[in-house]
Amino acid sequence: MEIKRKALYHYRAVVMSVYDGDTCRVDLDLGFGVWKKNEKIRLARINAPEIRGADRAQGIKARDYLRRMVSGKEIILETIKDRKGKYGRYLGELWLKEEDRWVNVNDALVKAGLAETVQY
Repeated sequence: MEIKRKALYHYRAVVMSVYDGDTCRVDLDLGFGVWKKNEKIRLARINAPEIRGADRAQGIKARDYLRRMVSGKEIILETIKDRKGKYGRYLGELWLKEEDRWVNVNDALVKAGLAETVQY
């Protein structure tokens, strides 16, 4: 899927919890002192193994990697306007500042071998 840059929105957010390797909950700073609390986010473009079923062991690894990387940390959430996945979660790219550079968390999971890139 090709995403037009003008259809993206960027928010400061704090990661409150990580459910699995491609789903987390964040508190979003919408600006002007307005916060959206506990919003469920599905990491866009990737698919991590499930934490239940046959792929449980790999799913736990992916979840724990994501937790270590972002839990409790401030990130930039880049959402795709009006796009939700089939379970009602907003789709987004997570960006984490590490020292003097920004790291795309979605891509880091793929690079670590804990998720696959998918087409929408």
